Amino acid sequence: MSVIVAEFLTLDGVAEDPDGSGGTATGGWAFRHGPEAVAGDKFRLGTLLDTGVLLLGRTTWELFAKLWPGRSGEFPDRLNAAAKLVASRTLQDVSAWQNSVLLRGDLVDAVEREERDVVVIGSVGIAQTLARHGLVDEYRVLVFPSVAGTGRRLFDTPADLDLVSTTPVGSAILSTYRTR
Repeated sequence: MSVIVAEFLTLDGVAEDPDGSGGTATGGWAFRHGPEAVAGDKFRLGTLLDTGVLLLGRTTWELFAKLWPGRSGEFPDRLNAAAKLVASRTLQDVSAWQNSVLLRGDLVDAVEREERDVVVIGSVGIAQTLARHGLVDEYRVLVFPSVAGTGRRLFDTPADLDLVSTTPVGSAILSTYRTR
């Protein structure tokens, strides 16, 4: 089992509000650079969507549950069919997006027990918690040529990572890093 974190980031490491739905002053930075970097399987998840499980926090899940079920095509169909764990202390019903299940109990314990590969998309707080417990194996970050200046950042503790690959995706750069 591996834990993979997939995030949109600005050049200065901000992960907050890439689509503008959060209403922040600098929000929407990822979508100002055209559709090439944000469309389809931008994080190269491929078969992980078929064999792994997505781990989403409440905010990300609610956004995705409004966005993805009404879409179809190769990537949306795979994303909609993927198994989803939703970490939330407030949600009671996650039936709005197929194959979603509320994660019961402790997040770290649940991830440690999981047999499938776990993919965290968005959900910065979950990614940070898992990183603090040494559970993240890989980061796939799509870095956009924007500087937000302020906002929540993905990395809140020091980390040394090994670069695995870097690929241009539209005006962004997809970089894959493994933890040491």
